[in-house]
Amino acid sequence: MASLLQDRLTTDQDLLLMQEGMLMRKVRSKSWKKLRYFRLQNDGMMVWHARQAGGSAKPSFSISDVDTIRKGHDSELLRSLAEELPLEQGFTIVFHGRGSNLDLVANSVEEAQIWMRGLQLLVDLVTNMDHQERLDQPGWLSDWFQRGDKNQDGKMTFQEVQRLLHLMNVEMDQEYAFSLFQEADTSQSGTLEGEEFVQFYKALTKRAEVQELFESFSADGQKLTLLEFLDFLREEQKERDCTSDLALELIDRYEPSDSGKRNQVDQILTSPISGVGGSFRALKRGCRCVEVDVWDGPNGEPIVYHGHTLTSRILFKDVVATVAQYAFQTSDYPVILSLENHCSWEQQQTMARHLTEILGEQLLSTTLDGLLPNQLPSPEELRRKILVKGKKLTFEEDLEYEEEEPEPELEGEQESELVLESQFEPEPQEQNLQSKDKKKVVTCPLFCPSICCQITAQATISKPESLLLSQQKSKLILCPALSSLVIYLKSVSFRSFTHSKEHYHFYEISSFSETKAKRLIKEAGNEFVQHNAWQLSRVYPSGLRTDSSNYNPQELWSAGCQMVAMNMQTAGLEMDICDGYFRQNGGCGYVLKPDFLRDAQSSFDPERPISPFKAQTLLIQVISGQQLPKADKTKEGSIVDPLVRVQIFGVRLDTARQETNYVDNNGFNPYWGQTLCFRVLVPELAMLRFVVMDYDWKSRNDFIGQYTLPCTCMQQGYRHIHLLSKDGISLHPASIFVYICIREGLEEDES
Repeated sequence: MASLLQDRLTTDQDLLLMQEGMLMRKVRSKSWKKLRYFRLQNDGMMVWHARQAGGSAKPSFSISDVDTIRKGHDSELLRSLAEELPLEQGFTIVFHGRGSNLDLVANSVEEAQIWMRGLQLLVDLVTNMDHQERLDQPGWLSDWFQRGDKNQDGKMTFQEVQRLLHLMNVEMDQEYAFSLFQEADTSQSGTLEGEEFVQFYKALTKRAEVQELFESFSADGQKLTLLEFLDFLREEQKERDCTSDLALELIDRYEPSDSGKRNQVDQILTSPISGVGGSFRALKRGCRCVEVDVWDGPNGEPIVYHGHTLTSRILFKDVVATVAQYAFQTSDYPVILSLENHCSWEQQQTMARHLTEILGEQLLSTTLDGLLPNQLPSPEELRRKILVKGKKLTFEEDLEYEEEEPEPELEGEQESELVLESQFEPEPQEQNLQSKDKKKVVTCPLFCPSICCQITAQATISKPESLLLSQQKSKLILCPALSSLVIYLKSVSFRSFTHSKEHYHFYEISSFSETKAKRLIKEAGNEFVQHNAWQLSRVYPSGLRTDSSNYNPQELWSAGCQMVAMNMQTAGLEMDICDGYFRQNGGCGYVLKPDFLRDAQSSFDPERPISPFKAQTLLIQVISGQQLPKADKTKEGSIVDPLVRVQIFGVRLDTARQETNYVDNNGFNPYWGQTLCFRVLVPELAMLRFVVMDYDWKSRNDFIGQYTLPCTCMQQGYRHIHLLSKDGISLHPASIFVYICIREGLEEDES
């Protein structure tokens, strides 16, 4: 695939023109629109920009950071400027993580198409590269060379190399650095060019700790035979079932020399810590539920915005079209469309029509077999289906319903945009308020075909009194056409666990504020676990989080709560845990709970975990780090003092953290060699987080990078952990090198 990229760079007409560069308008806001000269670098991995052709250029973005390329019509910002800038000449580059999009407007439709086609081709090529091919790509190394080559003459003097070392987080003895420089300068020109810089970099990145490990398994210190490699895989990497065929396959994949491929390997396998994929933003990140807060709009068209806030208004039909387009690009598993319905009868009918017409066959409008089920279908059975969650008319229920009023702590809740989240979504809590004088009507059963529900309901509401709106402003009339689209996810109020057992069904779902859910866990943890074994629960952030901060979802997962809503736009520890958790199972957006959380008779209590859960002792040797970025990139001369913090998040008794000492002035190849020991009572519910920090004795340590994953996904042996930024974007090639050992049962601290 890497060779295919190089071939396309020299033959594809779009890529050739992108390498020449084009002047385009960069748009940040309605008032900030400036011309910039964008050019694809010759390696095909980076795009740089300058104020004008031939001007001083700097990196704009990496192809590996690009998620999707969208047309100008799909950009809210560009649409707002349609009278000033032609939409057909605009396009948007969407990046992984939570970073801002890049809106560009070309000088012509043809130029816009060139960049859209070219960027999509590059993204496809990079996406299809395997892990090793990405590591071998020279793009980022070329980027470093261009940063160090201050006068852009294609050569690097020793002074420029010294400056580059500071940029790369390396503090090195000047004599040693000069000796490496002279060894690489094979042309004896006093400068480094192209391949000479590559050789200098290789000398700089020589790994003493890996060489020592290699020599401990190699009889002659020069190579690993097939049997020696098998011993390493079985003894150190704990790959007990590894066969000679698998070892040969690994050698064939990672051994660079033809002679080595025959019977030996001269490098350690540096696979990622886990074989699961990364995370994408919103639906493309694997999120499986989207909340839509719908209100009456002008011209009979419902609009979407977060009520009583200053968020922008979007047409409901546009939101539905977006869900239809992106729902299954990352995962085939079902998407839940949670409707917060504040609309009048007429606009509810419009909502129902848009859902039916736009979603088409994707919309689940009846049970899978048309019969009354006795349990929820599995995600596998609902592949590529969109489910509506909301209120529903049933036997002995009123057409009028009260809009749920939030708990006192929720008043003033602020959420600035449509929230797409990893599996689940925030919305106001279902309350226990009931009207004493509700008018009773008889409608059809919950799972009947849609047409039956519509006809029966319309027949019963023909009486004048049923059509009257309540004088209370908090009441709305539920439209049968919209009600009929709620099949498996009917929202109901939670009163008590006993009440739910006696009155509710498996296809109903209750919502809890984070405060109430945490209180229930402390007061009745086992009852909550049993409740979540037969009925769905969702937990949403407190409205007091006006800064859109998050809470730790692990505490709620440990009680079996299926839907734990997060403010996904806010990066931090809590979203690291959420992203890490859903990184397992192929990033499909669904994770099967452990057996003891699926048993309605379970004795498990997250506050007091006891047998038969298998406790483990987790030993983590933090060995070294590689090419750690600066915590503050604005301080060119500063070099980080890195330390590694390892954290466990799970049941309360398992939550713990330890950290290494810090290493002075070395972000390039720091060495720690320290072992940390953790005792984990319930490993099935534990998350493991590695955080690299820049030590600061005067103030709080600065964040450098992290990686989070479930303990059950941790592979034993020697592993490289590739770090992510606060926004979940790869910090390639930054990593830490660790050794993992898992022992059954609890042991004393061996650190």
